[in-house]
Amino acid sequence: MRDREEARKRAHELVSRMTLEEKASQLRYDAPAIPRLGIPAYNWWNEGLHGAARAGTATSFPQAIGIAAAFDRELTEEMGRITAVEGRAKYNSSCAQGDRDIYKGLTFWSPNVNIFRDPRWGRGHETYGEDPYLTAQMGKAYVQGMQGKGEHMTAAACAKHFAVHSGPEALRHEFNAQVSQKDLYETYLPAFEALVKEAEVEAVMGAYNRTNGEPCCGSKTLMQDILRGKWNFQGHFVSDCWAIGDFHTRHMVTDTAEESAALALKNGCDVNCGNTYLHLLKAYQDGLVTEEEIGTAAERLFTTRFLLGLFDDTEYDKIGFDRLECPAHLEAAAKATAESVVLLKNNGVLPLSAESLKSIGVIGPNANSRSALVGNYHGTSSRYITVLEGIQDYVSPDTRVYYSEGCHLFREKVESLAQRQDRISEAVNVANNSDVVILCLGLDETLEGEEGDTGNSYASGDKLDLLLPLVQRELAEAVIKTGKPVILLNMTGSAMDLRYFQDHAAAVVQVWYPGARGGRTIAKLLFGEISPSGKLPVTFYSSTEDLPAFEDYSMKGRTYRYFQGRPLYPFGYGLTYGDAEVENAIMAHDPTHTTVTVTVTNKSDIAIEEVVQVYVKALDSPYAPPNPRLCAFARVRLSGQESRQVDLQLCPDAFYVIDEKGEKQPGGNRFLISAGLGQPDERTKELTGKECVSLQVEFPQNA
Repeated sequence: MRDREEARKRAHELVSRMTLEEKASQLRYDAPAIPRLGIPAYNWWNEGLHGAARAGTATSFPQAIGIAAAFDRELTEEMGRITAVEGRAKYNSSCAQGDRDIYKGLTFWSPNVNIFRDPRWGRGHETYGEDPYLTAQMGKAYVQGMQGKGEHMTAAACAKHFAVHSGPEALRHEFNAQVSQKDLYETYLPAFEALVKEAEVEAVMGAYNRTNGEPCCGSKTLMQDILRGKWNFQGHFVSDCWAIGDFHTRHMVTDTAEESAALALKNGCDVNCGNTYLHLLKAYQDGLVTEEEIGTAAERLFTTRFLLGLFDDTEYDKIGFDRLECPAHLEAAAKATAESVVLLKNNGVLPLSAESLKSIGVIGPNANSRSALVGNYHGTSSRYITVLEGIQDYVSPDTRVYYSEGCHLFREKVESLAQRQDRISEAVNVANNSDVVILCLGLDETLEGEEGDTGNSYASGDKLDLLLPLVQRELAEAVIKTGKPVILLNMTGSAMDLRYFQDHAAAVVQVWYPGARGGRTIAKLLFGEISPSGKLPVTFYSSTEDLPAFEDYSMKGRTYRYFQGRPLYPFGYGLTYGDAEVENAIMAHDPTHTTVTVTVTNKSDIAIEEVVQVYVKALDSPYAPPNPRLCAFARVRLSGQESRQVDLQLCPDAFYVIDEKGEKQPGGNRFLISAGLGQPDERTKELTGKECVSLQVEFPQNA
């Protein structure tokens, strides 16, 4: 039953038969059963950031930031669909065993559509990058794939964390993110708005922090005025976990748990992830909330449960255990890994020749690391294939693969009784005995991630700077000094300071956290069976000296739209093994659509995939960002020497700007439209040797 009004009527009728205590009990994330009404227990908390998470075996996709690097809507939608199908398989099989525990329901608290505004933020790899338009497009695709188009929702997606949330992790429980109306509506809200209004996302989760003084899980401005008012959100709202308790213990905007529960409920928070709603009955007794308000929240939640078909026979009831990690799902995950990898530098060493290499050195703490494959919020794979294993499996027995861990991920030594850097001499010996070195450095979820979930206690999951750990930098210098060609595989979920490798490595490849079996696909990329095709969804800066203070939420000086310096690697940048070019841009414009048509030509003999991008700059408006912004993109597959025409429809607000009041205004009459394989900036031109094709258009009046 996809009819929300019918589901709402059924929810109203069911809730009307509950006592006050029963209604209040259903607002907990771990809602208990009400046997007399035939209502089973239901746990609202499930995760599906890049595959069904935390409930055992499931297909493992690359981390979300890697999915963003693919610039592929269809791929992202397929990931959402597979996550939902495997979620149904788990739900069906778990319920059959009477297991209704956490992480086994059908309400997935994904995707994370916060803007990755600062590379120091530990949770940035959960996002789709720094651009509002790209984030909205990827987020919409994920939601549409997860919720499906059937008679019932396959699963319910959740847009999080609403809103203006991107660190610092150490301060999130008391932090007040102060933001202008322009930045709010231009940068921080568009993805949420798109998911609500265009993808009809079923749930929204509030953030831990305050925004302009109001706690996000109890904000009248965000929850009532914008979400349910301006955007007419019809689904349910959930707090981040234990965030409502922060109202009186950390934010100090209320004095008691009862007051905190009342503030959240009155502003529209329906599910409490945490325990503060255990105080709702006392809040009712004190006159802080009404039974009607409690009932309204319960009705919203049961509306979702009816839309999922949890009280009916559905088309998904026969999805079986055999769908978990089935061949088709594993193939989709491998395709996602292939599209996510970004080639940042190549002096000609790549692709490698499996036939001519007699020996390969694989070095580094992430070379044989399972943790570096999966990022955070992950499921369990029945098999892990590390980079080392992928290379070992790919080459013939005649090719010797030498391996050294090289150093610990961040500690001074691998063995506790050894001297400092106890693996570095082995690494040098590996390099000296190898024709080429694959150097696997980076981080994992213990160094960048969520406060409380990481081993990085000194920064609560954030990074203090953009440098790799010192032991890894020392390892890199020692290996590169051997004179052997070194290919850096950087396995991180965020932008790092890679200047040394840009200057000294033969090739630099950003592989993110590529999924549990990612090593197999990475080997195929290294040896040329697949051409890299990912593009950066974030700017790689030279260092934190290029950035404003982490706590500053103004967009000035941040992300490709507002950064005025020279990036190391720009947003939208990424190389292939081929040689593609974009030519002959033509624009067709009417009051409802603007389409830019270009010719894309692969001038090489290698089959490649490329991402064509269109950027728009308003030339007349003082409210336009200083740099052109992404307004369209398309992934294109080209055979050797193939040319193809590609139509790219610009986003509806391409010719609009946001003023200081946060209101959308026409951007003037003159615009610069640039189409290419990256941004129309000098650094992209310098790195690629290619220029965008540009059109300067003038409209008699903005329409």
